[in-house]
Amino acid sequence: MLPIVQKLKEAYALWYSFLNVLPKTHRYSLGQKIDDLFVDVISAVVTAAFLSPEEKLPYVRHAIRKMDTLKVLLMILWELKSLENKKYLALSVQIDEVGRMLGGWQGQLKKKTLPNNELMEEK
Repeated sequence: MLPIVQKLKEAYALWYSFLNVLPKTHRYSLGQKIDDLFVDVISAVVTAAFLSPEEKLPYVRHAIRKMDTLKVLLMILWELKSLENKKYLALSVQIDEVGRMLGGWQGQLKKKTLPNNELMEEK
């Protein structure tokens, strides 16, 4: 199993343990949306893992976008005091690590699949 998939599983398991103790007002709105985003990220990463290098990049980019949205919604949940500081911090550390892994993966894929002139244009 890819290290990023393992890290995502750990982050999701932690999130899932928090989801059921969220206040009902946020559990079925923000909580459910965050849960859906986690599943989207996991799905995109697992799909990318089994594709050729040329086909992986769009899925990795999709996972990064979803992860960024997830971070913002998680921060909102914390700011609304529906998620304790300790829980928010524990989850944020894992999510940040997944984000770094996704960014590194994207960088490797760009080097492998994009011609040098396209790499220069993206910077």
